[in-house]
Amino acid sequence: MQAAADRADGILDEVLGEIVPGVEWAHDQTTTGSCDVSRRRTVMTIISTQRRGSFLGVVERFWRKNGFWIKSVNKDVDFPAVYARTPDGFGVSLSFGGAGQAFFEADSPCVEKSEVAESTTPPNGPAYDGVYPLPRPTIRSPFWSAGAP
Repeated sequence: MQAAADRADGILDEVLGEIVPGVEWAHDQTTTGSCDVSRRRTVMTIISTQRRGSFLGVVERFWRKNGFWIKSVNKDVDFPAVYARTPDGFGVSLSFGGAGQAFFEADSPCVEKSEVAESTTPPNGPAYDGVYPLPRPTIRSPFWSAGAP
């Protein structure tokens, strides 16, 4: 499971690194099942309704370019999402919640059970250690939070 958690971190690190201009994010909960592990990152930058399509487009294009299979796209105006699968069987998603908050998740396929340490990737904003649920986004971006498309 630790190797799968590390792979999930790598998937999330790569996609967040592709978003320009960058957004601030924090680690969300890591969960383990009987044979799977999930890592989550919560975006703390406000993504305006007008910019959500662009944000999703950046992510979807990056995933397609890297051979990910796009399973489905939810085109809801307020709560859009994209769901994909990596060539090695990891499920990945980007979904929007209230206040323009974006959530990334990477789920492993079934792997051998083991202990899973917290991610070693430092967040690029406040860490919110021990805080659950994470607060709504508060960081404004001249681009991602803008009201014009």
